[in-house]
Formats: sequence, C-alpha cells, structure tokens
Amino acid sequence: MAATTTARRGRNSGTEEPPARSAKAQGPGPRRGRLLLLLAAAAALLGGAAIWALYGSSWLRVESVTAEGTRVLTPAQVEKAAAVPKGVPLASVDTDAVAARLLAALPRLRTAEVERSWPHGVELRVSERRPVLIIAKNGQYGEVDREGVRFATVGTRPKGVPLLKLDAARSPSLKRFPAGRLRAEAVTAAADVPAAVRGELRAVRVRSFDAISLELSGRRTVVWGSGEKGDTKAKALAALLKAAPKARHFDVSVPTAPAASGG
Repeated sequence: MAATTTARRGRNSGTEEPPARSAKAQGPGPRRGRLLLLLAAAAALLGGAAIWALYGSSWLRVESVTAEGTRVLTPAQVEKAAAVPKGVPLASVDTDAVAARLLAALPRLRTAEVERSWPHGVELRVSERRPVLIIAKNGQYGEVDREGVRFATVGTRPKGVPLLKLDAARSPSLKRFPAGRLRAEAVTAAADVPAAVRGELRAVRVRSFDAISLELSGRRTVVWGSGEKGDTKAKALAALLKAAPKARHFDVSVPTAPAASGG
C-alpha cells in the first residue's frame, strides 16, 4: 500500500515531464505538401509556356524592320546592313550584335541603337557623321567629321564645308604626329574659328602639328599655329578683322601679340 502511494506522489510532483508534441506540430501535413507540389508544377508549366511562346510559337516573330535618323543614307540601306532575318523569334534577336554590324558595315554612321518592338518589329535608330572638313583627291572628296575621322568619299563637294589641305609629307614631325592626329588638329582649329567668320572659311592648311593656317574668302590668310589656345586665338582674330578690315594677312599664332598686314 505504501509503495502505491509513493508512485502516485511522484507522478504528481513538480518534476513530471512535459507532454509530447502533437504529430501536427512536428511538420507539414499531407495537404500542405500537396499544395507545394501543385504550386511548383504550375510554375514549371507557366515557365515552359512562356519559353514556348517566345521561341517556339509563330506569334512573336520578326515581321518588320524599320530605320530612322538617316540623312544621306536611306532607310533601306540601313535595314539591309542590319541583316535581321524575317521570321525568327523576336526574343532571339541579338540587338548588340545588330548594332555592331551596322557600325562596321556603314562607316557613315556615328551611333546605332537597336530595339525590339513587340510583338513583331525591330527598330533601328541611327545618327550619321557630318563632315566638318573635306579632303580633295582625284576628283573625289573624303569627308572628315568633328572627331577627325575620315568616314566617306563622295563625288560632289558638300556645300559650305571647308577644304582640308595636308601638306605634311615632308614634315619631320609626321613620325610623331601621324596624319590622323593632324586631321584632328585641323578639325579643332576649324571649330575654334569665330562664328561670324566660319562662313568665310574656305580651307585649313596643315604643314605640321604647330603650323596650321586658315584660308578665308577674299584671299585672306590666317597663321593659326598649333591647335592650342583656340578660344584666345579666335578672340584675337575677331578683334583683328574688326580693327583692320582691309588687311589680307593675319597672325594669331601668339594670341597675346596678334598682327595684321597687307591691304
């Protein structure tokens, strides 16, 4: 009898073990597991459907290619150089590769942007280089843009574009400053000419890096020197033209001591 009483007291003491956790609290039930499987299957189906719609269906395929931004080139020339095949999935068009192909095939282009136009189009947006100087040779004219890049040759001289005369063949500085660098210096000098005089600029002559001269209308010449301090030289030239309008020769190679002569 005493042993039975002691066992009952032990079960009722403060040291009795907590009840075991229910089976429901130990993990997800069968319903939750089935729900997760259904969600995963639905996501896979949707992903597969999206991939099929983009690459396998006939809905989202290239049907048209359009070009805009041309001036000298025609849209048809740009579209042909882009070489985007019709009928391919629109999502498969590598826009960066198309842009690179355009710039390589058409040197006249300065920039090229390619975008997909859903659901069936590809848009080509381009900008063309503009000549700021031209080089005459054998009845043809090479166009030079504002970066000094010779990008095209045309049979008719562009109206209002000054002539670039490179006379540096015998210059010892040619090894140090190649023709491309001299073209860039000539472009810089032409761009620095005062706006009021720019319409009278007929040619830029380059004999070496620091021997650039300008030929203006009325057989007037300007010794420009190097392409440095262009803004200061432009101001000095504008002042000389105003102070000595009948002069024929101007020297602004040292802009702090400009000079004019002839008349």
